[in-house]
Amino acid sequence: MTKVVLLAGGLGTRLAEETELKPKPMVEIGDRPILWHVMRHYAEQGFKEFFVALGFRGEAVKRYFHDYHSLSGSMTIDLARGDLERHDKGPEDWIVHLHDTGLTTMTGGRLKRLEPFLADGTFMLTYGDGVSDINLRELLKFHKSHGRVGTVTAVRPPARFGGLVFDGDLVKEFTEKPQVGEGWINGGFMVFEPGIFGYLDKGDQTVLEADALERLAEEGQLAAYRHEAFWQCMDTLRDKRHLDRLWAQGDAPWKTWQ
Repeated sequence: MTKVVLLAGGLGTRLAEETELKPKPMVEIGDRPILWHVMRHYAEQGFKEFFVALGFRGEAVKRYFHDYHSLSGSMTIDLARGDLERHDKGPEDWIVHLHDTGLTTMTGGRLKRLEPFLADGTFMLTYGDGVSDINLRELLKFHKSHGRVGTVTAVRPPARFGGLVFDGDLVKEFTEKPQVGEGWINGGFMVFEPGIFGYLDKGDQTVLEADALERLAEEGQLAAYRHEAFWQCMDTLRDKRHLDRLWAQGDAPWKTWQ
């Protein structure tokens, strides 16, 4: 089964109110960390083995998954004997590898540290702070059909500010629709062959985006899978509130599971 790498070691400085005591991927959307939402999206499409590259406050991620099984679902505990009886099935059948990759290590350096676990075939990679309704199986199929070292998912960033709809010289309505004509950006949800590790040659200071992806592009080794539908990162408190609102309203496009 194709493995999934999650980059979850950044500082999240633009979410300072939320990340003072926990890493950005553990900031909650609804009652679950955004990292869980990303993983659930992958798992729903059959990708259930994860390698989480930890950095800033990585112990919070470890604690969450360490306690995940024992605290999930309803249960009865015999306090005198210490016996525990579950009343429903266990949590998700995921395999989660949690790896410390350094406090100040850059994105490419974090991936490089995972090379021993990923050198045996194609793997997927994304950031621990962005959600989408992308069809991951189609992404993987696209990558393999192009025979390149890497594939990035190209997305159009959502509008940072509400727009205006005009009726002549009058304002007809306000809108938060994505900005028309906005350029494509790398939205994460990448796929790589083990050959990527040859491009991560600056140790911990290797930046995946600037050092590796740009070189791949120059050499014609980077494909782009265009995703026109929903994508949203969580860079700011405004982003978090937007995702919270979608989740609370039952209108979260990235929730592709039942």
